[in-house]
Amino acid sequence: MSPSVPLQEMIRAIRSARTQCEERGVIQRECAAIRAQFRQADNGGRSHNLAKLLYVHMLGYPAHFGQMECVRMIASPRYSEKRVGYLGAMMLLDEKQDASLLITNSIKNDLSHSNQYVQSLALCTLACMGSAEMCRDLAPEIDRLLRASNSYIKKKAALCAVHIVRKVHDLGELFAPAARSLLAEKNHGVLHGAVVLIIELCERNPETLERFRKTVPDLVQIMKGLVLSGYSPEHDVAGISDPFLQVRILRLLRILGHNNEGASDAMNDLLAQVATNTDSTKTVGNAVLYETVLTVLDIKSESGLRVLAVNILGRFLLNNDRNIRYIAMTSLQKIVGTDHNAVQRHRGTIVDCLKDQDASVKRRALELSLALVSASNVRSMMKELLLFLSSCPAELKAHAASGIFNAAERYAPSQRWHIDTILHVLTTAGGDVRDETVPNLIQLITNASELHCYTVHKLYRALLTDISQQSLVQVACWCIGEYGDLLLRGECQETEAVQVTEDDVLDALETVLQSHMSSPGPLTACLSLHHFTTASRIRSIVSIYGSCIDVELQQRAVEYNALFKKYDHMSLFPPPVCGFPQVCDLLDLLGGSEETLQPSPAVGAPAPGLLINTASTAGGDLLDLLGVLEPAPLAPAPTVPVYEKDGVTLTLSCEKQSDTGLTVTLTASNSTDSDISSFTLQAAVPKLYLSLAGPFLAASHYIKSFLLQVNLKMRVRISYTSQGSAFQDTVQIDSFPGLDAAGQ
Repeated sequence: MSPSVPLQEMIRAIRSARTQCEERGVIQRECAAIRAQFRQADNGGRSHNLAKLLYVHMLGYPAHFGQMECVRMIASPRYSEKRVGYLGAMMLLDEKQDASLLITNSIKNDLSHSNQYVQSLALCTLACMGSAEMCRDLAPEIDRLLRASNSYIKKKAALCAVHIVRKVHDLGELFAPAARSLLAEKNHGVLHGAVVLIIELCERNPETLERFRKTVPDLVQIMKGLVLSGYSPEHDVAGISDPFLQVRILRLLRILGHNNEGASDAMNDLLAQVATNTDSTKTVGNAVLYETVLTVLDIKSESGLRVLAVNILGRFLLNNDRNIRYIAMTSLQKIVGTDHNAVQRHRGTIVDCLKDQDASVKRRALELSLALVSASNVRSMMKELLLFLSSCPAELKAHAASGIFNAAERYAPSQRWHIDTILHVLTTAGGDVRDETVPNLIQLITNASELHCYTVHKLYRALLTDISQQSLVQVACWCIGEYGDLLLRGECQETEAVQVTEDDVLDALETVLQSHMSSPGPLTACLSLHHFTTASRIRSIVSIYGSCIDVELQQRAVEYNALFKKYDHMSLFPPPVCGFPQVCDLLDLLGGSEETLQPSPAVGAPAPGLLINTASTAGGDLLDLLGVLEPAPLAPAPTVPVYEKDGVTLTLSCEKQSDTGLTVTLTASNSTDSDISSFTLQAAVPKLYLSLAGPFLAASHYIKSFLLQVNLKMRVRISYTSQGSAFQDTVQIDSFPGLDAAGQ
């Protein structure tokens, strides 16, 4: 390819390339030719070559080697070269590159050029890629052009000033006077640029905002002129006079009237006029109406005007364009809290949008419908929402269920209605409800004692109908386990009487256990039904799952089987008894007995000098282990030390009380200079466990704990906290003083 081929031929050659490799070859050859011509001192085709290089850049290929050529062409006196040079600067340069600083002087010179089109090129380039340094250097030139007589230049200068304000916030005050004077212009382009500049100034400086509030009457007059003006071919768009300028002015009025009573009053009449006179049959008119509505809702407008704005949004809901319906519901969602009654008038239309095919519209309609639920319409709205829940997309089920739960909890007219609503949701979307739903419903059922019979019957029927909803199965199993006796009665005033047998209930629970929804819930329910005459079947069901592959289910089954064996002689199945799980290992270490050691509840530290006497007899009542309190004997029994460490000493003394009874006295003392806190003394013997726990053991003080046991060994655990450190130790006692003298 010849280096002098026109741009059109290069484009044609690139497009005709059949592979990417062939395209790269064409571009590489052309770029090599362009580099060679850039190095020539006298090159008459510089603009032609740079134009080709810009096209290469648009295709994504490297073109950075043309940056300096852009700088040289901008400095050229020829307009054709300046135009391509400025275009190249906007595409190839940015504020991060040092080459951009080289064109600052050229831009400054061109801003004072006699040709308005050269000035325009400089203004557009500065507005596109001017850095903060360039903006500071050239800001006075832009302010001068804002006051020029040429409308074409003032429009470009206003937009350039917007870029400067965004880059250097402090320069906003420089352009404020000129921006206000531009509002007196008749040219729509200048007005548009002025409004955009004022919006930028007001959003960045509260003081400037206060000053521009004085321009509200001027803006109102400009807006009225646009609304009431006749047909103007130059500015008319679908029957609306310059809708772009109208939208910009409405946005500025919204900023100026926000939280300001005076400015809001000055624009109320205008907003009402725009809202009533704008044609809503065209998209252009709807754009103006939408900005009007946003302005009305954001300023301190009159109540009647706010109702008019909500009614406009209501009409938007009937529009065939889904985008318009979407933005209408988005706007209504923002104001439903402040203008609830006005939005309620369009409740029917909003509910109809739940049937829309568009997922985004459905989601907005759901959020707005949930926000419209109140105590007066909760029944009717819940019917619509429950109907929507049964057919809504999967991605909306969780959100819909959560919203229905919250609304039902807040506005439920009765507990029965509340329970029915939640059960309906669980039946419809039980797999999509949140985790906290199950405990909340169980709490609700527990508190509604008069509805226990009704609820257990309803949940039992739901369980027979469908066991695929995990949350529903959990609640149903819990309720059957708690109120199974009410289910067997078959009498319920709130629902149709159904005769249910024990085997029917167990069949339902066993069906759940055999399904993929299996969990410990049905097993626990079976255990709760201990009063059934079919207890042997319950035991059989539980024992089956002792080897289940589900670890949690297997663990529960093994635990429940152990309870059955342990309390086989009792009519009830109480939970495992362990007052102190942390000392179970202490009890296990003693051994020496065919029966399992039973720990007893902890006792508080008795006053020194008091004895706790117990008689250990086979089959004795567990509640009588602690015995009664008696005065201490006058003559203390012989004592021997059994533990001494770090200033803490434990001594033991024994005294025979009868042929089957023995009093053992343990005395703990502290010989250190610091107090001991969280002191705990735990002793374990076969068939018996007692604990003495106190808040602290004072320095140089002691406390006593007394145990009675016929076996001749004991294990004692001591734990306490001293000077911020925790200590624990264990001692085994195999010899008891005075026992031989007593004839043992």
